[in-house]
Order: sequence, then structure tokens, then C-alpha cells
Amino acid sequence: MKWNLPVRSPRHRAAALARQSVLTKPTGALGALEDVAVWLADIQQVDRPSADSATVIVFASDHPVSTLGVSAYPREVTPMMVVNLAMGGAAASVLARLNKVPLHVVDVGVEPYPEPEPADHSQWTRLERRGLVGNLRDSDAMDTEALSYALQAGADAVDELPEGTDLLILGEMGIGNTTPASALGARLLNCSADEMVGPGTGVSGEALVAKRELVARALERTEDCVEPLDVLRSLGGREIAAIVGAIGRSAERGIGVLVDGFIVSSAALVAVTLDARLRDFLWFGHRSAEPGHARILDALDAVPLVDAGLRLGEGSGALTALPLVRSAVALHNEMATFEQASVPNRDQ
Repeated sequence: MKWNLPVRSPRHRAAALARQSVLTKPTGALGALEDVAVWLADIQQVDRPSADSATVIVFASDHPVSTLGVSAYPREVTPMMVVNLAMGGAAASVLARLNKVPLHVVDVGVEPYPEPEPADHSQWTRLERRGLVGNLRDSDAMDTEALSYALQAGADAVDELPEGTDLLILGEMGIGNTTPASALGARLLNCSADEMVGPGTGVSGEALVAKRELVARALERTEDCVEPLDVLRSLGGREIAAIVGAIGRSAERGIGVLVDGFIVSSAALVAVTLDARLRDFLWFGHRSAEPGHARILDALDAVPLVDAGLRLGEGSGALTALPLVRSAVALHNEMATFEQASVPNRDQ
């Protein structure tokens, strides 16, 4: 699977690097903030990047595997949290308001629940359920119809973003979804279940052992599955597939993606395995406390902006990192150069 990505001129990246070298600071003194500004200039194909028009999309889905004891919370929490997100009470909702970022909740496969009344600056969309889903251990996570529909749902959600959107944060909601994320990571990175599976919502002891055994059985069941989309269909989930579709469409539109934690990173791993060019459009917001996230980050050569032990999901980690991205842009655009400030450069 390939996406129709825009042709990028190297001029803007070169210009951003040149500007960083003459701002009133030692070269490299702002660390990753310099790199983020240069990245956005390259993705947006401008000399002065922007992160003012950011948006967060949270994709939500149930997982049949959640009935097998892989989570500390019952699957009924998923629809309740969808309502909470839409109505402004979830962590991602609070952080979106704090950062003045619109939040769009897209239900791609959640069991029925009362229609919420979205809070200001929030949207909620419930899509038709298509195809069949399974519990990973005994049957594939999705059939072909469910996979195709979810991928397209992700692309469609990005298509609805207004022109001028300059940064996209992707989040997810789905009780049990660290299990498919672990299975995806293990298959695509050739790791064992023990190396990828972590506590998720807080399982430990025998429950954690059982979760690892379930993922190991899912990997055994799909041992001949190697093509990335087939891996996603067999071991993923509808919200993860939607995120893959959203990443691809964002790249096609020249929109940079600020990646959240373990679940979204598992989708990013699928997307980049499908088309390595997509890696250029991703910056990683935070490092999750989930052990498998470190392996995915290493595989994608990613150094996240925030490492604060977060493991909530919803896009909350990336939203926490957003002020750093905006700081990076402001510093790049507004700092004086040595010449403007009449300050001697070290080479002078």
C-alpha cells in the first residue's frame, strides 16, 4: 500500500537549518526544539512553520479480546469514555481545551450508547459498523471489510479537517487495546509476547501472565502472516486501522502528525512498514510507560519530546507535548539573529 505523497523541496529544510545557526544562541542549545521547528518547516514547505491550527482526532472501538481478562477495566468502559471524551470530561478533553485545540471523537466500532451532547470545541461522529471482528486468540481481529472500512474512516476524518490545519494529534480509546498493539509490535518487530506485553490499564501477577500467553497464542495462530496489512487485519483493531489510514492521508495533505503513546505508535509502525516515506511526517510526543513502546520507538528511530511515565492514551501524551512544539515554532520564528541583535557570533 502506497500513498500519493507531495513532493517536498529540500529548500525549506535547508533554510530552517540555516536560520537556526544564526539565532542568538549556541548551535544546538535548544536541543529537540530546534529539530521540531526544522521538521515542521520541511513538512509544511515553508520557511517559518506554524503549530497554531492543531487538531486532535480520537478514534474509538471495542475489542472482543477485552472479554478475556486482558484489562483491569470492563469493556463497558469504552462507550462510557467515548461519551466522556465528547462531553469534555476526559484527560484529552481537558488538555485540548487548555491548548485551544478542537477535539473530534470518531467511533469506528463501539457498542451502542446514548448519544452525547458534545462540549464546545468538540465533535462526535458515530460511524456505521461494518464487517466482522474477533478476539485475536481464536480468530482474526477484523475481516477484510472491517479493515477496509476502518482505514477509510481514518482517511475520511482527515479529509474533514479544514484547509490550513498545520498539525494533527491522533489518539485512541478502546479497553483492551494494548493487547492488539502488543501483538502488532511483536509480529512486525519479530519480538516475543514477553518482550512486548505490559500492564496496560494495570494488570499484574497472574493476569499479566495470562495476557502474555494470549498474545503468544495469537502470534502462533498467525505465524504465516507477514504482509503488514494482513498483520493489521489479523492482530490489530478498528481504531488502530483508522489511525493508519489517518496517518497516510495526513501525509498526503502535508500535515505533520504528533504521535501519542503505545497504541498510536503501533499504528505508526504499521504505516511506516507499509510505506517508509510516512516516517518523515511523524514526530513522537511522549514515551509511554508501556515496555513495548520503547521497542517501537527504537525501531522507528524516534526520540519523544516528553518522558513523564504517562500511559493513559486518548492522545493525552501528545497533547502534553504540544506546548513544546509551539515553543519550538515561536523560538524559531521570533528569536533575533546575531546580526539583528548586534551580538557577535562565535565565528566572528
